[in-house]
Amino acid sequence: MKFPKNIQNLIDDLSELPTVGPKTAQRYAFYLLKQPKDILTKLANDVMNLKKDLKLCVHCLSVAESNPCAICSDKDRDRSTLCVVATQPEMLAIESTGRYKGLYFLIGRNLRPQEGIDADKTNIAALVKRLRSGGTKEVILALSPTLEGETTSLYLAKLLKNEKVKVTRLARGLPMGSDIEYADEITLNNALKNRNEI
Repeated sequence: MKFPKNIQNLIDDLSELPTVGPKTAQRYAFYLLKQPKDILTKLANDVMNLKKDLKLCVHCLSVAESNPCAICSDKDRDRSTLCVVATQPEMLAIESTGRYKGLYFLIGRNLRPQEGIDADKTNIAALVKRLRSGGTKEVILALSPTLEGETTSLYLAKLLKNEKVKVTRLARGLPMGSDIEYADEITLNNALKNRNEI
């Protein structure tokens, strides 16, 4: 059975979202079809305004409403510790523990050599530049314990050996193959508390 063009277009668009397959996209489309027009208008406006008034923090490279972001401009943060994460949801997951009081740096993505994603397609060069500007004593590698995260951690550990900083990583409380952004606060808290030097 063919769906009307408007519905099929929406299903196709929703299928492009991460972890949304055709069946889930179809359920979302028909759910939205049942919603009142004002709900759909609000959703459309929120999507249209998603990038409005957002800035990239010059220090950590996160998306924020101000530059520098609220974390980087907080004078009470420990400026000698830098937590390296791949993405902003991972940063927010660690921040939600309330335990980490240092600064962050987003490399943008993990290395995936088999897909052609090497260090040049990340913010790793900017990380090295930041470390060379001084002030950082410890770099915490807080990358997801996936194959890509492990590859990136090993690459960074080797690269940062020459930068005169202590390099640690989150303790193994995070299961292999999982994403940091989905870990619960207790697991993340323990991983931060028991981090290891590498």
